[in-house]
Amino acid sequence: MKRVSALLILFPRVLAGQQQPASHQLGAIAAKSGVLWNTIIGVRPLPNGRLLVNDIAGRKVVLLDSSLAQLSVVADTTSATASAYSGRIASIIPYKADSTLFVDPQSMSMMVIDPTGKMTSRVMALPRSEDAGMLGGAMGASAALDAKGRLVYRAPFRFQRMGPPPTDGKMPMIPTPPESAMIVRVDLATRQLDTVGVIKIPKMNVQVSQDEKGNMRMNMEMNPLPTVDEWAVLSDGSVAFVRGRDYHVDFVNADGSKTSAPKIPFEWQRLSDEDKVAFIDSVKAARARLASSAPTPTGAPTGGPPPGGDGERRVVVQMGPDGPGGRSATGNFNPQSQISFVSPSDLPDYKPPFFANSVRADASGNIWVRTIPTRQVPGGPVYDVINREGKLIDRVQVPEGRTIIGFGADGSVYLVTRDTTGPTPTMTLERARLR
Repeated sequence: MKRVSALLILFPRVLAGQQQPASHQLGAIAAKSGVLWNTIIGVRPLPNGRLLVNDIAGRKVVLLDSSLAQLSVVADTTSATASAYSGRIASIIPYKADSTLFVDPQSMSMMVIDPTGKMTSRVMALPRSEDAGMLGGAMGASAALDAKGRLVYRAPFRFQRMGPPPTDGKMPMIPTPPESAMIVRVDLATRQLDTVGVIKIPKMNVQVSQDEKGNMRMNMEMNPLPTVDEWAVLSDGSVAFVRGRDYHVDFVNADGSKTSAPKIPFEWQRLSDEDKVAFIDSVKAARARLASSAPTPTGAPTGGPPPGGDGERRVVVQMGPDGPGGRSATGNFNPQSQISFVSPSDLPDYKPPFFANSVRADASGNIWVRTIPTRQVPGGPVYDVINREGKLIDRVQVPEGRTIIGFGADGSVYLVTRDTTGPTPTMTLERARLR
């Protein structure tokens, strides 16, 4: 009882003396792109309402006009563009004076796209080759320049070992997955790097076993409701860290000083033991439905439950001479995987305010946080809008099935929605106004 009472004091339903503003609907959809998209991970607004779109699964960067009609293909996998989309995890990062960096980790290069959306001949090397993977793909989509023109991004993991080296020569040492990640900044001219801050990330539990034949099996359990931090570079070049444990914002300001804002008012929802069991059961059921409806990969066995058909969220990798996960006669590696979740008791006592990758900054210096609903509300997700002082100033609900992918300087809000009904998932891109 003492622990529950302490938590209730720390997390009242709505913080005393503060009230959440009522949420309102996002403005009407003003434009819809007719381009077929696979997986959009980033957009870059340009002057005159034009927009660069990075489709990582489609491996293309496309320039759209203000009506979201296609103007040109800036990069793709063909030889027709000035620079091919050679890798599979490229990203676009806002650069100086409305220009854009096209980051290709495979070639270790950053090419410059000018404000008109044309690829220039200017090419820069990645600031640190070991960070290539974090500057491409979804991780790179969060990168941006700070007030002094330094590139801010999430650094790769620096794994720690799980114990002393093995003495039998069989079981390799498996690194312990970290519970936090560093946000760093690097001067593109001097390559000097320093740390801006640290964020809490989802924790994975790793278990390794080995049988008498030498087959190694690695299980990774995941928490479907982790308490995490997120970050964003604001329009003035400062860096904001949104803390998930008590929902407040820490700022690293443009002049290097640091400030911490008060807690954001939020309807904290306590999870009882029964709530935790029900939540895990619902996630397992959703996973089972997804697995049963997914197409069977070529060469996979048919019939019977899919791997992980019990609905558990566990990633399993098996390596060795036998069966799936071993090496075939042709030498190909065929990993076996399934998915599992932690036990209900490992869930937090209060539902977190947001998931990972749920924070974006708009062109006015505000922070948008896609919140986890604490009660049933019809429609799409609700975003908390937090100003430069760390205060909650608005709550905006987007249409059902949509999420925000970016913002324009003119108040435009860019949305994506995913269609999984066809054989290949596709995305739709739309533009709306705040009101």
